[in-house]
Amino acid sequence: MTNIFARRLAGLLLSSTFLAGAAQAQPIAVPAEDAGAVTLSQLSVESQSVRPEPQGGVTVGYLTKQTRTATKTSTPVLDIPQSITVIPREQFLDQNYQNLTDQLRFVPGVIPAQGESNRDQVIIRGQNTSADFYVNGVRDDVQYFRDLYNIQRIEVLKGPDSLIFGRGGGGGVINRVLKEADGYRVREIVAGGGQFGDKRVAVDVGDRISDSVFFRLNGMFEDSGTYRQFGDLTRYGINPTATIVIDPQTTLKLSYEYFHDNRFPDRGIPSQFGRPYQYKNNIRTFFGNPNVNFTKVDANILTAQLDHQFDSGVDMHSQLRFADYDRYYINTLPGSSVNAAGTAVTITGYRNETPRTNYFSQNDFTYKFLTGDIKHTLLGGFELGYQDGIAYRQSLFFGNNLASSVVVNPLRPLTFAPTFLRNNGTTDANARYNLGLAAVYAQDQIDITDWLQIVGGLRYDHFDFSSTDRRTLLTNNRIDDPISPRAGLVLKPLPNLALYTSYSVSYLPSSGDQIGNFTPGLVIAKPEQFENTEVGIKYDVNPRFQLTAAAYNLDRYNQRLADPNNPGFFILSGKTNTQGFEIGANGYVTDWWQIAGGYAFTDARIASATSAIIVAGNKVGLVPFNAFTLWNKFDVTRDFSVGIGILNYSHTFAASDNTVRLPGYTRFDLGLFYQINEDVRAQINIENLLDRRYIFNADNNNNITPGAPRTIRAQIIARF
Repeated sequence: MTNIFARRLAGLLLSSTFLAGAAQAQPIAVPAEDAGAVTLSQLSVESQSVRPEPQGGVTVGYLTKQTRTATKTSTPVLDIPQSITVIPREQFLDQNYQNLTDQLRFVPGVIPAQGESNRDQVIIRGQNTSADFYVNGVRDDVQYFRDLYNIQRIEVLKGPDSLIFGRGGGGGVINRVLKEADGYRVREIVAGGGQFGDKRVAVDVGDRISDSVFFRLNGMFEDSGTYRQFGDLTRYGINPTATIVIDPQTTLKLSYEYFHDNRFPDRGIPSQFGRPYQYKNNIRTFFGNPNVNFTKVDANILTAQLDHQFDSGVDMHSQLRFADYDRYYINTLPGSSVNAAGTAVTITGYRNETPRTNYFSQNDFTYKFLTGDIKHTLLGGFELGYQDGIAYRQSLFFGNNLASSVVVNPLRPLTFAPTFLRNNGTTDANARYNLGLAAVYAQDQIDITDWLQIVGGLRYDHFDFSSTDRRTLLTNNRIDDPISPRAGLVLKPLPNLALYTSYSVSYLPSSGDQIGNFTPGLVIAKPEQFENTEVGIKYDVNPRFQLTAAAYNLDRYNQRLADPNNPGFFILSGKTNTQGFEIGANGYVTDWWQIAGGYAFTDARIASATSAIIVAGNKVGLVPFNAFTLWNKFDVTRDFSVGIGILNYSHTFAASDNTVRLPGYTRFDLGLFYQINEDVRAQINIENLLDRRYIFNADNNNNITPGAPRTIRAQIIARF
């Protein structure tokens, strides 16, 4: 009944959109600051500088009031019929977490996954993904660990939305907004260190060469250890950017980033008797061969953005991105649970080579006009893309007899047996692939009155994917042409209170979350489909504090069940259902107290079997029923502040077969901040203040990561 109602509502909203657009249109002059947009004067507070941000953002403290990412037009968050959580730069500087995945822990509905300890991976509303990452709205879907040194804010959009982002995004997307050369003078150094050999420095320098040419340079270097045995990482990046004001109506922005990351991938510990195995609670113990494990990425990313306002009133926003990722990883890992006697566990291993090159062109055109007293913000655009790469896997064999695994004692789980890499010629991928895509989309944001708004649109995608086996030279190819609708209604009984409902659909092509090897069984498989209905409320308690709440139903269809009668082929009967409720809070509760975080109830279940052991009724792996996360910052004096973070999760299962249970936990984090003078701030962050033993995340039943012990880091932020 819910889905029928949602479809009817979507049809009504879309019909209204196109009927309104067909009415007599009268162009209107668009002011610099739209009547519905957020003005800086509404946000400015004593001793706090507020200025417009990249990609249409307006932020004060921990609260972002406006963005273009969710609609491709600069829109107040209050007016967007979708659940959005934004992490501004001030927040991740205060929290001082060392990677993107940790930083997302204070986003309601988002749960970190292990990602095999070689990449960012998250679960958004019960949907596990390593590909739904974007930069300024453009795909950044390669599997690697992303850094935050050149990031202005992180935007988490929840619920499927192919209209804006294209394929995937079944549970939502993570979009990072880059810093850019904006003509302001910037001189900043962020340097820090801490336990386990943590050492890091980042610089940010910006200025204007002339009234029409601005530059900015961000750079970072880190050389750190980890709390896990043998853990270490080295990464560095440099990102020069430039802005050229060609004329009053035309601006060109250029960006180049080189980023390097290598580290020790650690797949964690196995299980025993349906729970994590921890001998004497030793959270440091590594299982495998420490001489083998290694992961590396070298990324070169070049972006050009052109913005132009035509005399007709049409605004063009065009981005061209080239990105080349040279990436591989090799690891050894627990391949089984510990036996009942506690005397044996197997170690397996493999190497994956996954280089990829992306070419994307996004082109958006926005036009504002009136039909009578009804205001329209009409968006039309197209996207072109091409991706190619290699999927090459080698199994690791042990000893002179080339065994596929080696047995070790879990009390002494290191192995130094000779290892050999070999593509096994069957299940190990060895393919070159390419994907061509083209999309067109249209959207209309309609202000019927000051208190009633409608958003509706459609996107058509054309995917042409092919994969060639490099051993047999056999090519498998599939073409898909999905159409993705989006519709939403916003009712504003008060200017600072919005009630909304929305319906959206997204598709995941047969090539999967991470495009790569393509088997004959996948060639004939239809894309997976995500369908979301949502109702919510957003309330600006004051101009600097926003409360949000959302309830949703998310169905995932066409998941693949292995066909027992035809090995290598699938039955598309798998389905999951997620029903949930989220509450978010961001901004200044008082002039001296900021908060960021919220609560999520997530009931993600298998609705029909996706394998012989993942059956209807099972909970989706790694998704807790209850998650409460809240970061507080208290300004005790003008110069001294205290931050307190609370993370509370109920139990989960390591995988969707529900055989290994991961206990819930509560963790407290602490931050101490002292403004030495107007240019220098010192801070100390203590993660896991009470030194709680807990399980952080997992990849499967026998790759489970213990949480870090009490960890102390210090940081200096100097601006001059």
